[in-house]
Amino acid sequence: MYQLGWFSTGRDKAARDLLEAVQDGIKRGEIKAEIAFVFCSREPGEARESDLFLKLVENYHIPLVSLSYQKFKSERGITDAGKRGSLPRWRFDYDSEVIKRLEDFHPDLCVLAGYMLIVSKVMCQRYNMINLHPAAPGGPAGSWQEVIWQLIDGKAGETGAMMHLVTPELDKGPPVTYCTFPIRGRPFDECWQITPGRHDEQDPLFKLIRKHGLAREFPLIVSTIKAFSQGKVKITDGKVVDAGGRPVNGYNLTDEINKQAGEI
Repeated sequence: MYQLGWFSTGRDKAARDLLEAVQDGIKRGEIKAEIAFVFCSREPGEARESDLFLKLVENYHIPLVSLSYQKFKSERGITDAGKRGSLPRWRFDYDSEVIKRLEDFHPDLCVLAGYMLIVSKVMCQRYNMINLHPAAPGGPAGSWQEVIWQLIDGKAGETGAMMHLVTPELDKGPPVTYCTFPIRGRPFDECWQITPGRHDEQDPLFKLIRKHGLAREFPLIVSTIKAFSQGKVKITDGKVVDAGGRPVNGYNLTDEINKQAGEI
C-alpha cells in the first residue's frame, strides 16, 4: 500500500484537523494509502496544543517519532551563528538526526502539514515531500498570516492555495495542484471598504480571507494526496510528472475545490 510520512509541529487546532481530514479520507477509501509514521518537531510537555496533537496520533495508533528542535538546540548549546546558505548550521544537524530516527520507514510521499521548520537540502534529497502554501502559484510567500497581509496591502483581487514540491528555497517548489478564488465582489467588498487595522488579526477582511482559504485547504490536501496514491501524479528525479511521465506544471482544481467548499 502507498505509504505516507506526516511531518507536523502540532502547534494549533489546524494541525489536528489536517490529520483528521486525511485519516477520514483513508477510512472512506478515497485515499488509497496509509500514514506510515508521524514526525513531530515537538515533544510531550512543550505546549498544550502539541500535546493534543501527539495524543491524537496515539489514538490513531500511528507510529510516532518526536524530536524537539528547541531541546536539540539548547542541549548542544547551539546558536544561529554558523550558517550554510540561508539556514543556521544546526538545522542541517537536526535534519540529519531526524532522518536517522526515521530510517526504518520508507514513505512514498511525505506531507508537511503545519511543520514550522524550513526543510534543509539534506531532507529534500532524502524524501519526496509536498507542502501546503496558502496562496496561488506566483502569489505571496510566507506564513498564512503574512500572505493575507500582503494581499490586503497590495489590494489583490484574488488568491488561492497550492500544494507544491518542497525544495530548500522556501515556498518556491513547483506546484502540484492549486485552486484560486476571488477576494472582490460579495461578500468581500463591504470588508474592503473598512480601513484595515494595523495588522490586527481581528480585522474583518483578514478574517474573511482566512475563512475562505481554510474552506479550500483541506479539500485540496485530500485531493492531492488522493491523486498521488492513485498514481495520477508522481515525483521522478525531483520533478512532478503525470502517470505517463509527462511534466506537470500544477493541476488547476479550482472548480472541484470550490464545489467542495460550498462555492458555485
